[in-house]
Amino acid sequence: MPKNGLLLKTHRMCLLSALCFRRVASCVFSSVLLLTGCTEQKASVTSTSDTLKVVATVGMVADLVKAVGGEAVEVTQLMGPGVDPHLYKATRDDVFLITDADMVFSCGLMLEGRLQETLDRIGETKTVVTVTSKLPRELLLIPEEAGGHPDPHVWMDVAAWANCLEPVVESLTSQRPALESKFRERAAEYQKTLQGLHEYGLARMASIPADRRVLITSHDAFNYFGRAYGIEVIGVQGISTDSEAGLKQINELVDLLVDRKVSAVFVESSVPQKNILALIDGAKARGHDVKVGGELYSDAMGASGSYEGTYPGMLDHNITLVTRSLGGTAPEKGFGGRLSESVVAP
Repeated sequence: MPKNGLLLKTHRMCLLSALCFRRVASCVFSSVLLLTGCTEQKASVTSTSDTLKVVATVGMVADLVKAVGGEAVEVTQLMGPGVDPHLYKATRDDVFLITDADMVFSCGLMLEGRLQETLDRIGETKTVVTVTSKLPRELLLIPEEAGGHPDPHVWMDVAAWANCLEPVVESLTSQRPALESKFRERAAEYQKTLQGLHEYGLARMASIPADRRVLITSHDAFNYFGRAYGIEVIGVQGISTDSEAGLKQINELVDLLVDRKVSAVFVESSVPQKNILALIDGAKARGHDVKVGGELYSDAMGASGSYEGTYPGMLDHNITLVTRSLGGTAPEKGFGGRLSESVVAP
């Protein structure tokens, strides 16, 4: 995969920022525990209800749990459309939801950096599942200047993200052993969908002319996408959005746009657009027109209840939009034939 030498500087800033918020989160968590009367006992495997009350941090994780659990789970998602998980801080209401749940699911890999203290503390009293915990090390991308911490945006590679199904199956089965066969059946069906979507991504990206396979986005969330689907990826900001792109970095990217005649750049649904707009203005000042190819989903999915508000819909949108904007061929309504008409304009 092409190296993004301009961009591997800021993941460490996210980690330091997360540590700064640990004391605050700990205070909030402790006060809520007093109010709710939580004990130091592990949550029981049994429940007064047949339906498991589950809290998931982000939409991509919530979708895995819903797909596997079906009617056996009631999933509450903490971070909705347009919310940046790198910067998200737990509210008092969030802590009440978490302490009231039977199980909690997170992505891990420091994605939920400012929420991690709360997740660590609640793990002392009940089941907290990190869906990326069993990913083989060789599947993870570890930026050179990230202090050994992996890039958390694994869901951008559909085949890699499919490996997160098994921890969901195992954890739900531990709570409802009698439903194991149902959980595994549902996981297998979801796996088939993801396999088809992954193959769609490979074919669509291959249709983009080789000299146009350059994906420039607001922040460095698409490295797994680039590795999986054979496209060079450059983010204006680093892996975390908890940083600002410097003037030197902006100017270097403007040079790249002009020199390589890149025709489209992309904004993200959960990241401010100002840096991308600065690139467009800089290129225009040098006589090169660049358009916004569209809005991609990076750290959050689409609107609740929409196709793009599911994990397959999110990646279908990204794959289809990038393909068509960079000169490749893809069906207007995408892999599933369900994309919204407005998101894939030619």
